[in-house]
Amino acid sequence: MESFRSELEDLNNPIVARDIIDLEKKIRLFRDGKIDSEKFRGLRLARGIYGQRQPGVQMIRIKLPYGRLTTKQMRRIADISDEYASSTLHATTRQDIQIHFVSLDRTPELWAKLEKDEITTREACGNTVRNITASPTAGIDPKELFDVSPYANEMFKYFLRNPICQEMGRKFKIAFSSSDDDTAYTFIHDLGFIPRIVDGKRGFKVVIAGGLGANPYLAPVAHEFLEEDQIVPFTEAVLRVFDRYGERNRRMKARLKFLLDDIGLEALLALVQEERLAIKNKSYAINTEALPDPVIPEELAGGIAEVTDQKKYEQWHDTNVFEQKQEGFFGVNVKVPLGNFTSNMARSFSSIVDQFAADEMRVTINQGYLLRFVRGENLKHLYLALDRLGLAEPGFDSVADVTACPGTDTCNLGISSSTGISLALEKVVREEFPDLIYNNDIKIKISGCPNSCGQHGLASIGLHGSTIKDKQGKVLPALVVLLGGGKLQGGDGIISDKIIKIPSKRGPVALRYLLGDYEANSLPGEYYHDYFKRIGRNHFYQLLKPLGDITATTPDEYIDWGEDHNFILHTAVGECAGVMIDLVSTLLYDSEDKLGWAKEALDQGMYADSIYHSYSAFINTAKALLLGRDVKPSTQIQTILDFQKLFVETGAFAFEGNFKEHVLRINKNEPSESFARTFLADSTKFMASVSTFRAEETDGGEKETVKVAVAK
Repeated sequence: MESFRSELEDLNNPIVARDIIDLEKKIRLFRDGKIDSEKFRGLRLARGIYGQRQPGVQMIRIKLPYGRLTTKQMRRIADISDEYASSTLHATTRQDIQIHFVSLDRTPELWAKLEKDEITTREACGNTVRNITASPTAGIDPKELFDVSPYANEMFKYFLRNPICQEMGRKFKIAFSSSDDDTAYTFIHDLGFIPRIVDGKRGFKVVIAGGLGANPYLAPVAHEFLEEDQIVPFTEAVLRVFDRYGERNRRMKARLKFLLDDIGLEALLALVQEERLAIKNKSYAINTEALPDPVIPEELAGGIAEVTDQKKYEQWHDTNVFEQKQEGFFGVNVKVPLGNFTSNMARSFSSIVDQFAADEMRVTINQGYLLRFVRGENLKHLYLALDRLGLAEPGFDSVADVTACPGTDTCNLGISSSTGISLALEKVVREEFPDLIYNNDIKIKISGCPNSCGQHGLASIGLHGSTIKDKQGKVLPALVVLLGGGKLQGGDGIISDKIIKIPSKRGPVALRYLLGDYEANSLPGEYYHDYFKRIGRNHFYQLLKPLGDITATTPDEYIDWGEDHNFILHTAVGECAGVMIDLVSTLLYDSEDKLGWAKEALDQGMYADSIYHSYSAFINTAKALLLGRDVKPSTQIQTILDFQKLFVETGAFAFEGNFKEHVLRINKNEPSESFARTFLADSTKFMASVSTFRAEETDGGEKETVKVAVAK
């Protein structure tokens, strides 16, 4: 555990170094039994450390804002995967990279080494603002009004370690699309931004409270046009509302989309407006020049690239290459099966990129990579180099490019295999429908469970893991088939419809039926979601119905893809958004921490941060006493109301005014030094009063009314 400290000496950021030291300290406390396991779970998840399906090892999620990755960073990740993990780099649908089978005790050292190349794991998991995604083509997209990369980057920096979004009820996802084509799928995000220019001013169309999972929602429009200096203040206000009003007990109801469903868009935006007075910045200018220019290699000195398989090259060029908005340069998409690179392949790939493209690439949302600024005369040379690595397969983002989450390979929530079936489906397309490599309308996406990490809920043909029991009670691995989803224009999308559940081993046959049906019966140029809508759900149910009949099964149908034994249903608690911490002592310990952070932020002149830490301490402290009464409020606002009812109205505590007014001064005041000092003092007094009250209650002594003064 001590060896990581030498790695910290090279870090120039003391905040990062302290964060890593704190993780190492908390791991020791956890190992010594001095910190609650649920509290520790939330802490490690917020640092990108996710428990795997396999006991005793962790998945580390590396946060790459808008998928931006330099070749130097990729080499760093590859080296770290060799030293600490399984020598595999997995690209995700949220433009992260994950490495697996890491020892918990080695995570501080691993993190410190990542930070040497400005790579973080902070808030890659847990109830936080997750990785901010964007169209991988941002900056080179011929259709874009302007490059959204600096906006995504500024949003990432602003909310990293921001106290308003460290312990929310659930995760929060933000996306920027480069154009109305909406290649970042903004409509499934908590907040989505699409560029607009009105009267010569830059801004964004903003959609809000979308999401996938078992209950998918399409994001409605919050603003048709929001000026660029308002997107960060608006996002901050939304996060404050979500933190205060979002569900915290019922995990499956804890996303922003459910709050919107409960109170409606008008009421949600009214709550957002109420926060405007208290937010840190009423206007926030985006530095559009902050990102470094890409390093582009010079033209090749000479040499002829001789392509032997001209047909494959032409297919690759037609399906994986496009002209950038910068004249003379091309973007090249690289199809990566399951998003997996070995570490050696990652290093070789980086060398190819350095030779033929800009040093900065983008992880794509379909688990591939986009190379940028490739000169036209270098395309054949690049193709040959990629082909030697097996990375020049045509059909990027086509029917033949199946998206899949890791599923049962590593995830606790995986029900049946997503990776094995995806390879089988790609084989069907490659061998039986080869011309579909040119079809980038139909998307096939697979998740190992209903939670849609593989984005099956917006796919033309979506599948998610499940189970079926036969008449004898034996369990078969299964797939739920969903059809007809997709993206439209300008932040609008279509959620796919559930059709039928079939045994997993029948997945290739189902795909064969579906693609054959589409080829036979679709109109010329008809998109799949239009075809699905025209033909109707019942047609597809009847088409696939025979595959759902399990009156007759074969022995191999009881064996999941990639396995050699009969299916065993694995059940465990997933960690996609953490779990609730409902222990009184842990909450009071948290309050002490938050008051310390509030004092530190105040001393540094960070008044808005100090105020929010003081507010969080108020909530935690009140919740601690409520839990002592076996009352478990589902939201922060409910915590305030329940404390008023059970402890103020009964005379146990007294305030000048009521408890709600006392605490919610947070959004009735500007974040000034004066108010920050007052609010911290009041929160500290409240903490001391509650501690005294609890000690007396525990001792069984007489309890007097506790008066908590409210500073005017």
